[in-house]
Amino acid sequence: MRYLLASLALAASFVAQAAGGPPPIYDEGVDAKAAIKATLAEAEQAKLPVLVVFGANWCGDCRMLDTTFKHGPSAPLIAQHFKVVKVDVGRFDRNVDIAEGYRVPLKKGIPAVAVLSPQGKLLYATEGGELADARKMGDQGVYDFFTRIATTAK
Repeated sequence: MRYLLASLALAASFVAQAAGGPPPIYDEGVDAKAAIKATLAEAEQAKLPVLVVFGANWCGDCRMLDTTFKHGPSAPLIAQHFKVVKVDVGRFDRNVDIAEGYRVPLKKGIPAVAVLSPQGKLLYATEGGELADARKMGDQGVYDFFTRIATTAK
C-alpha cells in the first residue's frame, strides 16, 4: 500500500510538471518600462493612480496577492481605485532598476508595490517589505492594507 501511494504521488508530481505547474502570473518576457508607460496613459484617462506590483512566478506570497486582486474583498477595491501593472523581478535579476527607481527595496521581500500618480509621480512605496508575508496577512489584512493605500493615493 505504501508503495502504491508513493507511486501515485510521484506520478502526480510528473503530471504537474508536464502541465507546466501553475500558470504564470507575471509575464517574464514583457518590457516592464513600456508596460508601466502604457498603464500610466490608461491611468491618466481614468484619473486613477497606478499600482506597480513587483513579484515573481515562483513566489507564494505573490500568488496569494494576485488571487486577492481577483477574488474576495480586495478585488473591487483594487479595480475601483487603481490601474495595475505587474513587473516580474525573476530571481531578483530582472527589473531591479525599476524597483530601485521607485524606492522599493526588493531585498525586503516580494511582493512589493509602488503607487504612482497618473503623471508618474511616486505617491507610496513598500519600503519595509510590508507585503512580503501576504499569505499570513490573509484576505482581510490585504484589504486593510490597500484601503489605507487607496486613501493615501488620492
